[in-house]
Amino acid sequence: MLRDDLKSAQIDAMKAKDKERLNAVRLILAKIKDRDIELRTSDKPVDDDAMVIEVLQKMAKQRRESIEMYRQGGREELAAAEEAEMKVIEEFLPQQMSEEDTKAAIEAIKTELGATGMKDMGRVMAELKARHGAQLDMSKASGLVKASLS
Repeated sequence: MLRDDLKSAQIDAMKAKDKERLNAVRLILAKIKDRDIELRTSDKPVDDDAMVIEVLQKMAKQRRESIEMYRQGGREELAAAEEAEMKVIEEFLPQQMSEEDTKAAIEAIKTELGATGMKDMGRVMAELKARHGAQLDMSKASGLVKASLS
């Protein structure tokens, strides 16, 4: 389980006295704990690894946006700190699909669903997320689906 991997990474970072990595892992664990608290009131059961991956993907997306904003603002030291956190986050995410693999998956789903135009984008995106959500950055995939359907 990813949660166990994160906890052991925290212990390893403590033993190695790697403060930056320890802080990043603690931040991840705190976000997961927050999500656990949110889900306490939910009636439907949640797959733990899927929830952890969802939290990690959201954190990675936030880091990418922050890095871009810091660079635009000329704050390279803050961008470097965000990049260091993002490297730790990406260690625990599943291997991302390449652009070619993503395009192939989109084409397969398009033919299965009989999607022909932009009106089918929602259906294609929903199926793509259901099948490959953990291995894709959905914002990038959205652009590829849009290009494929237009």
